[in-house]
Parts: sequence; C-alpha cells; structure tokens
Amino acid sequence: MHARPPIAITLILAGLLPMHACASVQHVDTAEPEIPGYTLGKRTVRKAPITLGELEEIQKSLLMSDEDIKYLRMSRDVLEPHVEELVGVWYGFVGDNPHLLRYFSNSAGKPDGEYLARVRARFERWVLDTAEAEYDQEWLDYQFEIGRRHHRVNKNTTDNADAIDHIHFRHLPALTIPVTTTLRPFLERGGHSAEEVNKMHAAWVKSVLLQSILWSYPYVNDGDY
Repeated sequence: MHARPPIAITLILAGLLPMHACASVQHVDTAEPEIPGYTLGKRTVRKAPITLGELEEIQKSLLMSDEDIKYLRMSRDVLEPHVEELVGVWYGFVGDNPHLLRYFSNSAGKPDGEYLARVRARFERWVLDTAEAEYDQEWLDYQFEIGRRHHRVNKNTTDNADAIDHIHFRHLPALTIPVTTTLRPFLERGGHSAEEVNKMHAAWVKSVLLQSILWSYPYVNDGDY
C-alpha cells in the first residue's frame, strides 16, 4: 500500500462535501427545481425524492441491520488514525487506471491538481462520515446532493473545476469492490477478533453499496427509480 500525491484521485466519491464542512460552501443548486430545498449553513440541499421509510426498505433489501450499524460505529475508531493512508491507497488505484483518472482531468487532458487537492480532504472526511452516519433526513437529503455532483447536472460546480462534466454511471457500483476490498486490511489494525473484522467489513460493503444506490438517482429515468 502506498499514498500518492493528489494527482491520482478516486472516482466513486468525487465531489463529496461532508456535512461538517458545509458552512464554507457558497454554491446553490439550480437543477431539479421540482424537489423542495432547504438551507444547510450557506448551502442549499434539496429534500430527498424518497422518504425515510423508502430508505429503510433499501436497507432491508441489502440485509442492513442494526448490527451492521453497530459495527460501522466500531470501525470509526479503527480507521480514524489511518484515514490519510487509506485514501492514498484508493488514490493509487485510480491513478493506475486512466479511464478513471480522466474524470478529474481538465479540458487539455491533464489531471487538475487543485481540484484533486480539494477533493482529497473531503474524501478523507467521508470515511468517518460513513462510519458514523445517522441515516436521518439530513443524511438522506445529502446523498442525493452527492449524486448530482457525480452527474452532469452538477459535476464540477462545487470546486469550479474544468474537468469532464459527467461521471458515467457504470463506474459508481463497480467501485464498491476496490473501495471495500482495500479497506479490509485497515480494519484488521484495530486489534479486534476475526469475527468482528468480518462484521465491520460486511457493514462497510452494505454502506458503500447503499450510498451508490442513492447517488444513482440522477441517472435513472423519471418514474423508474
């Protein structure tokens, strides 16, 4: 495992902004006007187009239980000291795959270092946000904001980046595997039993897949989601 400089950035979580950092954001969405919005800090987040009850249905389809949430919580303390190294591993993976890195390259085809540097800190925060997610209305609303930041309706706007303006849907669910596979060795660093590590890892697989399902909303035809 090795960390790379910010030039190599992962695709799946591009454009994320954690709830904790929202006070510094000036951007307000203009897409999807049919979805009501509210202000969170200085940023407008539109209300999720599904209910908390429907979120729970997706969690049931994923076999995601209270026990999984318990083990996600456990993983936070394990991962926090290693977040920078972990994200470096993910950066390295994407940096070795030009078909992924191109989504963070400018119109001249060169990786946008400034854009990648800003994304990296948010990506590191995402690791902890995932481990401590409350799955409440604020969390749910924000997942659809993240989805818009992957899609052409809103990609690049947070950082005013000159990069490809759309991440193709096929990579969102696919990146669940490298993200969660490379995560496992870090979960093993906490001194927990093999069974506990297995449960933390299973919870992470479900959580990352759940988020990619929610992020996919802008890609789906009206009425089909």
